[in-house]
Amino acid sequence: MRGPEDDAGLAGKVAIVSGGGAAGDGIGNGRAAAILLARAGTKVVVSDLDKKLATRTVEMIKAEGGTAVAEACDATNEADCKRLVDAAVDRWGRLDFLDNNVGIGSRGSVVEEKPEEYRRVMQVNVETMFLLSKHAIPAMIKTAKGGSIVNISSISALRPRGLTTYSASKAAVIGLSQAMAVDHGKDHIRVNCICPGPMYTPMVNRGNGMSEANRTQRAQASVLKIEGTGWDIGHAVRFLMSAHARYITGQVLVVDGGVTLQGPARESQDH
Repeated sequence: MRGPEDDAGLAGKVAIVSGGGAAGDGIGNGRAAAILLARAGTKVVVSDLDKKLATRTVEMIKAEGGTAVAEACDATNEADCKRLVDAAVDRWGRLDFLDNNVGIGSRGSVVEEKPEEYRRVMQVNVETMFLLSKHAIPAMIKTAKGGSIVNISSISALRPRGLTTYSASKAAVIGLSQAMAVDHGKDHIRVNCICPGPMYTPMVNRGNGMSEANRTQRAQASVLKIEGTGWDIGHAVRFLMSAHARYITGQVLVVDGGVTLQGPARESQDH
């Protein structure tokens, strides 16, 4: 006898992946999720502030026989968010999934952070998810009678480490996700949150790049002693959107190789 666990429920569905671009052929969290959803038969709208980055993701998907389209979207702009949702529905007649990946970093304490930078980080890291969800949820209810949303937070929300504004914004993502799960469970919309650890992605490797020593140090911070990548987050997104996660909502999935299970490495002699 087949049960719901035998069907991933992804084929023929439609997803929006925001922040789905990445530099070059690098694999960021959003690009990985878009590719993996497409491999499962989902039609994907890949959006990014820079359409060229989203277009490269679409090219990678189409090279594997998947179905996807690129859209430019400034997710801090409500009109852009509405247009993105409308584009998905107009093209494929429905919307089932939303993967919210947009985010930027910051460093420093509340004393060091400039107020305008604090507002910018909160706008990009939290308000974008609010705006995209605001327009995606009614579309999911109308066209698919339900859906699934995954918001990307960070382990910095759980273990602050000198990135105060960033940590605050990512903690807000957790609260937003759980509140949305409560609000829209009745609409058969599941909302979950992923907290990535120190993943190696094009975003962390931008600029002059990350040294091999730094990459090794980051890998050693996990209990598994291996490096996480965008693929690890992509697989988590695909699981949470699938029928395998049909009874999971309002949860925070930490994908960090166990980094948050232990503190920084100590000297060999305790003091």
